[in-house]
Amino acid sequence: MSTEPADDNDNVIRVPGTDRVFYRGRILVVLLSILAMTMMAISAINVALPSITESIGASNSDVQLMLSGYALAFGLVLVGAGRAGDVLGRSSVFLAGVALFTLASLVCATISEPQWMNAMRIVQGVGAGLATPQVNGMIVQYFHGQRRAWAFSLFGLVVSVSVAIAPLLTGLLINSLGPNIGWRASFLWNVPIGLLTIVLGARWLPFGPERKRRLAKRRGEFVPTRLDLDPLGMLLLSLIVLAVMLPFMLHSSSGFLLLLAVPLLSWAWIRWERSYATAGHDPMVNLKLFEIRSFTHSTIISGVQFLGATSIFVVIALHLQDGLGAAALAAGIVGLPNAVASAISSLWSGRHVITSGRTIVIWGFVCSIIGLVAAVAMSWLMDGDTPVLHYMWLSMPLILCGIGIGAINTCNQALSQEDIPANIGGTAGAVKQVAERIGTAVGNAMITAVLFSVLPISWTAGFTAAFGVIIVLQVVGLVLAIVDKRMLGDGRSLQNLA
Repeated sequence: MSTEPADDNDNVIRVPGTDRVFYRGRILVVLLSILAMTMMAISAINVALPSITESIGASNSDVQLMLSGYALAFGLVLVGAGRAGDVLGRSSVFLAGVALFTLASLVCATISEPQWMNAMRIVQGVGAGLATPQVNGMIVQYFHGQRRAWAFSLFGLVVSVSVAIAPLLTGLLINSLGPNIGWRASFLWNVPIGLLTIVLGARWLPFGPERKRRLAKRRGEFVPTRLDLDPLGMLLLSLIVLAVMLPFMLHSSSGFLLLLAVPLLSWAWIRWERSYATAGHDPMVNLKLFEIRSFTHSTIISGVQFLGATSIFVVIALHLQDGLGAAALAAGIVGLPNAVASAISSLWSGRHVITSGRTIVIWGFVCSIIGLVAAVAMSWLMDGDTPVLHYMWLSMPLILCGIGIGAINTCNQALSQEDIPANIGGTAGAVKQVAERIGTAVGNAMITAVLFSVLPISWTAGFTAAFGVIIVLQVVGLVLAIVDKRMLGDGRSLQNLA
């Protein structure tokens, strides 16, 4: 749907052929609401798991599925949902995803059997996978120049802060309401926010292709009933994502045999997408997307960054609670300064990404690496007799990590979309998110495996080894960021996309 700023107010969108007027600020409020909920659902459950296990009698395999089911369903649905939004209309797919996520959250808060919890976590993941690609697609479609950079700075802020603050909020709920009610409240908070998002989305979001099809029918024009969604392309890519993520999520030795199928599935998918495009169809992912260097470079950098950075607070939570005997709430508080620093960094980076985005990414990695090294040094000063308040000293180096991660996430999100046409914004954003979800799944499995393998020596040694792997991955990200800047520079202005 083509849109134009209204007169001299570039916060206003007019829909050609109608009298409807939409406001970019309102659109962003709706989009970021579901983004916050879906990101919080990733980390909030980590603190709630002990209470859930005791309350509904979940086994170890049930707990594993609660964690992996959401992430796996999220990753599987992403690209197909992005493609569906690009073709069918992003607003409709977005609201369908929000409704599904909200309904599943309500059921999660009320169930008493682990099987239902596992099923609803999968449904939650499907809802999240449907909605989040539309966030990226609508930002690319309706925001231009500095407004797009600002929108993506808020995008990065929401991702960084939501993941960091969710464990703290969950810990507060469990501490104040008790274990049985507290974990249920951590799911229940999604319901009023989701319902409000649906109501406001129906009023504030433009419905482009959907509106055009309705108007065409009223005028008696022919409206095609067959939409080219490339179902075989969707299936093959879903199998690739499944084969990569599932072994690392289930930690099964037999599951790693699935990795052997990845090269063959990838070859089949590439061949199909090429032949589908050659035959005159519209493939699910046009492979020319990967010829856009700004997108490909940023996607690879994000994948590597998520491979390490998303495990930071998993390792810290295990070290503080199991190693040093700290309470879950104390472990959550340690991450609070990190969330605040990440928020400030995201907002600042959004103001400067147009002129200095790739330079900011480089310094973001440097800042993160320094913080990680300092955190390792701090861990050697702690032992089982460390007073609880002294755990907060660990939050000091984590502030540096927050500054770096906030800058990297915000700038990479904007830079990855600088050359993406609006009509494939949802698909492009979904492909990038798949790389991030795969990085998270593989990184968590790999880094926790390193932690537990070194634990027989000591918790401090395990912490050091795990953070050592994270540092190495961040160094790889730094090298890639330097190469990216040398190849593309910082002079490519997002304003050219208006």
